[in-house]
Amino acid sequence: MVGSAVLIECLEHPSVQSVLSVGRRASGVEHRKLKELIHRDFQDFSAIEKELSGYNACFFCLGVSSVGISREEYRRITVEYTQKAAEALSRLNPAMTFCFISGAGTDDTLRSRQRWARVKGEAENLLKMLPFKDVYLMRPAYIQPRKGAERVLWMYKILGPLYGLWKLLFPNHVMRAEDVGRAMIAAALYGAEKQTLESSDMVHLARRAHA
Repeated sequence: MVGSAVLIECLEHPSVQSVLSVGRRASGVEHRKLKELIHRDFQDFSAIEKELSGYNACFFCLGVSSVGISREEYRRITVEYTQKAAEALSRLNPAMTFCFISGAGTDDTLRSRQRWARVKGEAENLLKMLPFKDVYLMRPAYIQPRKGAERVLWMYKILGPLYGLWKLLFPNHVMRAEDVGRAMIAAALYGAEKQTLESSDMVHLARRAHA
């Protein structure tokens, strides 16, 4: 859901010259700026490394809910997949800006009682140690799906129609999927005042995307 919205924002932004999308299946999007790579082993990027160099930014949107999967699988997807991709990219593109979709409530001290919060924190800490130009850790709370989005969890289908109410009641914890993409673009173009960005920070940063 987030990745598709970020992709569209990148394709529509005039400062983005080209986009490489790496995923397990085709996005279904066709655009003159877009090149897609289908890659199924996210613990080994050696087969496609030649395609990964020459980029200014990585917008890492891969993620999964911790509900209904084992501890080992959740950590593998959240930490190990992120680590393998980031290590390859930092080696190939040391001047790259890496933007990582984390989540509100993530605990980088690793002391939280919430398992998912500790695992997300582990991924964040790992990224801070890699030799990128910049790393931004984005912690959105509720994200309103882009209109017409197809890959949407049941929770968003139920809560989506109440977006206006959520925004009124929790203005600092609710944002649109479009603004996630715009915040990432702005971070790559102009940087951000801090490394860890909550929902309100992301919304503020998103306004700079088309400045």
